[in-house]
Amino acid sequence: MRQTVSPAGRLEGVVRLPGDKSISHRYAMIASLAEGSSRITNYSTGADCHSTLGCVRSLGIEVLEEGTTVTIHGRGLHGWRAPHNDLDAGNSGSTIRMMSGLLAGQPFTSRIFGDESLSRRPMDRVMKPLAQMGAKIEARENRFPPLVIHGGEVHPIDYTLPVASAQVKTCVLFAGLFADGETIVREPIRSRDHTEIALREFGADLRAERKVITLKGRPTLTGRELTVPSDLSSAAFFLVAGLLVPGSSLVIQNVGLNPTRSSLLDFLLSIGAPVSVLRLESVNGEPIGDVQVRHAPVRGGVIEKDLAAALIDEIPVLAVLGAASEQGLVIRDAQELRIKETDRIATVAENFQRMGIEVAVTPDGMRIPGKQKFRPASFDSFGDHRIAMAFAVASLAAGGPSTIDNAEAASVSFPEFWDILASVAR
Repeated sequence: MRQTVSPAGRLEGVVRLPGDKSISHRYAMIASLAEGSSRITNYSTGADCHSTLGCVRSLGIEVLEEGTTVTIHGRGLHGWRAPHNDLDAGNSGSTIRMMSGLLAGQPFTSRIFGDESLSRRPMDRVMKPLAQMGAKIEARENRFPPLVIHGGEVHPIDYTLPVASAQVKTCVLFAGLFADGETIVREPIRSRDHTEIALREFGADLRAERKVITLKGRPTLTGRELTVPSDLSSAAFFLVAGLLVPGSSLVIQNVGLNPTRSSLLDFLLSIGAPVSVLRLESVNGEPIGDVQVRHAPVRGGVIEKDLAAALIDEIPVLAVLGAASEQGLVIRDAQELRIKETDRIATVAENFQRMGIEVAVTPDGMRIPGKQKFRPASFDSFGDHRIAMAFAVASLAAGGPSTIDNAEAASVSFPEFWDILASVAR
């Protein structure tokens, strides 16, 4: 699909975004292992999260969908049944990595695969700790999907993550649900803690002290009524768009403001962005609020070290903001961008060059001078949802209409993106 995006005079309005992907995945997986039914409202509309629902269904769990409300009839910790067919994770790294931990503790063998993009993404970061727990996993070239997981007895471990990763942490904790004793995960940098919050909401015995998480195995999990906050990673595109386009004023409602995710807002505030939280409350242990953004020039800055890990998903659209900033943007320590749906360092640089933006690529990031003007261009998403949406935002500030090929990639996380963007453009 080719999408045309014209420059906007301004962006204005109140925006309600789909449910958070990270939280939706976790709620669905844990609910399938709980005793009784869970009703999840504002479940993510993205294809990735529906890949998770498809896997849960294939494991013998009843799942009902009514719009963005999902009801999952859990059958307890040992309620999954051997699937008749391979499990399809689609494009979702979250699905395959986190689900692997749960499959490792099952009394059956399963095979889980994904699309062409997912098949190129390494899985050894979850395979190694699971092997230490006693799981037997086969993979193409010993690290790529499809994965054949020979489930069985797993034992608890005390595991130190070599690199901060919420997906790997979750995988180990999920396997620890089936182990006797305490599973401990130690993080070098605190990553998003949606798994810890969700497990406690469902009744797990879990302690989190600084960067050490301890889970007692074999809990009784209980079905819950849950509401998923709107996705802050999706909000990032509208926050940057509001800053870029003169005269803009947007309010984004019911956004998840978990402190382990709010580095985005902290960074924007640190470079002079007029972003404010208008309301804040706690729902199912997750902070939720309304966020307002207005157009303003920003200074630019540096994203590195812990901040690079915290903002890894938002870096493509922040790179766009950096090119328009006063001082430019330097990104370091972000080598994980190389193994996302695309090599996001390369695909951001390619699209920048198409619109005349100067960028210097490094092995672990890029340097983007500031005060640059965006030219209209023909972009390609390269099949990556965040690249499609980042360059849609850049197109709003270009001197004429731009086109984005393979724009349907946005549906992986945000099917409504194009319609919502059009609704606030004036």
